[in-house]
Amino acid sequence: MRASVLSDWLAQRLDRGNGQPIYRQLHRLLQQAILTRELPAGSKVPSSRLLANELGIARNTVTQVYEQLALEGYVSSATGRGTFVADTSPDEIVGSTDAQGAAASHSAPVRQLQQALAPQQSKLLPHAQQPAARALSQRGFRLVAGAGVSKRQWGAFMPGVPDVTRFPARVWSRLHNKYWRRLRPDLLTYAPGGGLSLLRHALADYLRTSRSVRCTPEQIIVTTGIHQSVDLAVRLLSDPGDVIWTEDPCYWGVRSVMHVSGLKSRPIAVDDEGINPSSDDLAHPPKLMLVTPSHQYPLGMVMSLARRRMLLEYARQNQCWIIEDDYDSEYRYGSRPLASLQGLDTAGQVIYVGSFGKTLFPGLRIGYLVVPEALAESFATASAELYREGQLLQQAMLAEFIAEGHFTSHIRKMRTLYGQRRSTLLDAAARRYGDALPAVGGDAGLHLVMQLPEGTDDRAVAAAALERNIVVRPLSGYYAEPSRAQSGLLIGYACVPDEEIAPAFDTLADAIDTTLPLFA
Repeated sequence: MRASVLSDWLAQRLDRGNGQPIYRQLHRLLQQAILTRELPAGSKVPSSRLLANELGIARNTVTQVYEQLALEGYVSSATGRGTFVADTSPDEIVGSTDAQGAAASHSAPVRQLQQALAPQQSKLLPHAQQPAARALSQRGFRLVAGAGVSKRQWGAFMPGVPDVTRFPARVWSRLHNKYWRRLRPDLLTYAPGGGLSLLRHALADYLRTSRSVRCTPEQIIVTTGIHQSVDLAVRLLSDPGDVIWTEDPCYWGVRSVMHVSGLKSRPIAVDDEGINPSSDDLAHPPKLMLVTPSHQYPLGMVMSLARRRMLLEYARQNQCWIIEDDYDSEYRYGSRPLASLQGLDTAGQVIYVGSFGKTLFPGLRIGYLVVPEALAESFATASAELYREGQLLQQAMLAEFIAEGHFTSHIRKMRTLYGQRRSTLLDAAARRYGDALPAVGGDAGLHLVMQLPEGTDDRAVAAAALERNIVVRPLSGYYAEPSRAQSGLLIGYACVPDEEIAPAFDTLADAIDTTLPLFA
């Protein structure tokens, strides 16, 4: 493109009335011309004086644009010769084209790269195929292919989601305004290792009284939730290739954490008393165990005291770590919340994990670990090193929310509300199906499991429900061992208003009846 042609091309595209500075427009247009090869590598661009005159703009504007393009590698200058378009094309770097003019100033390293690549060029994929071929690692592909996360996070019958509309927003807003009015600079920086001391003290008091967790504030590490807590424990207590026992079935989220960590997961079947390792399992001690003793996820059974004591003794003898995921134990209907496994631990083998996602609201993104005293400092340091946590204002507000009694009051109210919704759902299911499709695991938590006849494709039922704007999860997807998989549906009731539960279940039942000829 000759200088006069370039000037005309630019003049046609500069818009002096759109409010965007001429400098930015000229810079963008010259970038575009170089990248699309309207200005080929090695071609000389007009002098700043000439281009400024032809475009009717200040010479300083053109000079600044040329200097910026030179900094970005689009052009290069040679004293006494002018400014030339640099050779930036990947095709030309790999190929054998010779740079012209001043653009050849970088040709020596380019030629070295050409020589290094030459023997491999025949092995390269076609250009269009390369991005897809190298987009994900094998680990990344497995994670995405097996992801269980739903695009829907609200509505009937999304499992595991609390009714966020009942959150005491007025109290929270008061605390929010209080801390912003009396703003402390230390609450706007990175969190100290382990989290805000005020919150750790409040949590220690709450966990000791409500969950029989034996801990000091220093043993508590504040995180963003269950996933990060488990990830931190796995990183610090195991190495790639180590074995971890997971319940089968189990929560897909922590199973994904296991997969990307490089651990070898050994799925252990559960029975009515919780995780039930076989003699062969016991003969090969793992490095870690991940269990949900207070409310097995997703089936809902409670680990018996005998099984708890067996697991703790086995961990002590074999130096295993137990990660106790206590994700929703505050919600039990008809009985008091159960004591934690950690409270029975006398050998310091249990890592206790909890979160406020189901007790307050998921978007809060605050969870915690309780670690043995000997590990507290290491976990606090590692958390700060890996995640560079913040949210200290949120942590301060939550600490005061707990200390003033609002948290326990909210739990008490929501336990009553969720218990009523659970009963409404069970009544709706009984009216439609009687005992034909029994519900299990509904004595606690925010969901129950409706069992389907053996051999039923529960994924197809879930898909049919989603077409009717109802969200349920297929039980079979929570099993790592297909031979053990049972058919069923996880039905969450917590976030569904009372008056909508029965109509929504009728809609779900229509999807079930359409998919299962038995009920058609």
